Amino acid sequence: MNNQTDVTEFIFLGFSNHPNLQSLFFLVFLVIYLTTLFGNTLIIMAIRVSPALHIPMYYFLSNLSFLDICYTSTTVPGMLVNFFQEKKTISYEGYLSQIFFFVTCAGTEGVLLAAMAYDRYVAICHPLQYPVLMSVKVCVCLVSGSWLCGLVNSMTHTVLTATLTLCGPNQISHFLCDIPFLLKLSCSDTSLNEFVLHVASATIGLSPCLFTAVSYILIISAILRIPSVQGRSKAFSTCASHLTVVVIFFGTANFNYDRPNVGYNLDMDILVSVFFCVGTPMFNPIIYSLRNKEIKSVLRKLAKECWFSSEISG
Repeated sequence: MNNQTDVTEFIFLGFSNHPNLQSLFFLVFLVIYLTTLFGNTLIIMAIRVSPALHIPMYYFLSNLSFLDICYTSTTVPGMLVNFFQEKKTISYEGYLSQIFFFVTCAGTEGVLLAAMAYDRYVAICHPLQYPVLMSVKVCVCLVSGSWLCGLVNSMTHTVLTATLTLCGPNQISHFLCDIPFLLKLSCSDTSLNEFVLHVASATIGLSPCLFTAVSYILIISAILRIPSVQGRSKAFSTCASHLTVVVIFFGTANFNYDRPNVGYNLDMDILVSVFFCVGTPMFNPIIYSLRNKEIKSVLRKLAKECWFSSEISG
């Protein structure tokens, strides 16, 4: 791999407009990160200890929670360290590494959400065939396929990015590593990189979004055909949490990458990216714990058991 570059490190300019608020930013993002870790770990534990949750929907949810932990851990720890550094830098190798893990997690999550939409479609539209269509083997293949899509997509982008010639400057107007920022710093031809980005946006980005949208159109259509109000309410409640997560993820992703550059503002750009990269992994467990009766029931049971055991030991 021929990588002719004079740039050995990059300087993050994200949050540099507010030098007096670095301590506040550190505290806010620390709380968000710890909440994300705690919430998603709690979801994984609840699903693992409760036999009643050992079904495909919660198998996907536990994988989503693990993915969200990985997703937020690719950017936030380094960002927390940088808040106390006057010069917020990352090495060239570190930049490529963060791109690889960040793109892997983002791509995998989009495909995994589409797989979860398929699970809800089968459960509501073809309930009698559900045990066959969503067998353990199928679920494992869907989750493995999601990770494979994310890894192949990320590896392709990382290898192509590593071939770019970088001549400076080395300043990134952001707080994280992403491919478009590096393309702007390249003094070599980036047409292949841009073409692959467009292809990936259509396959890994747009396709799961459209698949999920079509799935929910069919789901809602099937729910509206249920004669009783109670039946419709019960059917919709099984997919309400996932639908909320889908809208937040794909909505913020679309706004983050596809909004026009007219009237560019660094603070607004960072705010949108924070919501997409840091906020989404934190909101997912909150949404599922608030809107899902089964998860709430198991969490209450776990809380009572922890309180009871602490009372006995005390």
